[in-house]
Amino acid sequence: MEPAPRQSLQPAGAGALLLGTTAAGVGLGALIGWAAGSWSLGALGGGVAGIPAGVFAVYRRYRGFFT
Repeated sequence: MEPAPRQSLQPAGAGALLLGTTAAGVGLGALIGWAAGSWSLGALGGGVAGIPAGVFAVYRRYRGFFT
């Protein structure tokens, strides 16, 4: 049996995943902040939470490359 081919890192795909996850965090934070009365603080909080979430999403997607 042949070993499975090693997964390659695609920088554009990783960047798009990071940007999309972060933008989703900012959008969700802004929505929650808008409901609470301050969309700008909600967007800021969403960005603070969205960046680590984006890094985690990229790591999970490309975890075969890092081993």
